[in-house]
Amino acid sequence: QVQLVESGGGLVQPGGSLRLSCAASGSIDSILSMGWYRQAPGKQRELVAHITSGGSRNYAEAVKGRFTISRDNGKLTVSLQMGSLRPEDTAVYYCQGLVRPVGVIGAVDFWGQGTQVTVSS
Repeated sequence: QVQLVESGGGLVQPGGSLRLSCAASGSIDSILSMGWYRQAPGKQRELVAHITSGGSRNYAEAVKGRFTISRDNGKLTVSLQMGSLRPEDTAVYYCQGLVRPVGVIGAVDFWGQGTQVTVSS
């Protein structure tokens, strides 16, 4: 069993910063990539940022220059540093990991339960 657990969401004023963290645990052989997605009310879930095991990153256009994704391969964690936050960043943020579980051929997508980020004055 593999679990991803997010932390760090909350309420922040426009222009503020927030850091999200996600820790993976369980029967993990390796994690190929990890990412952050978000879903605002009435909208589809969208990619925010993604990072491979080799450190290659990509970001949604809306967050480029404001958000930074990083990961610690040894600790099986991924973080999202969010700055210059805007009301339109308000959403539930989900951690995602493409994981190769122990004893499984191939890789499987796992998701966290989500953490609420609200940007409001």
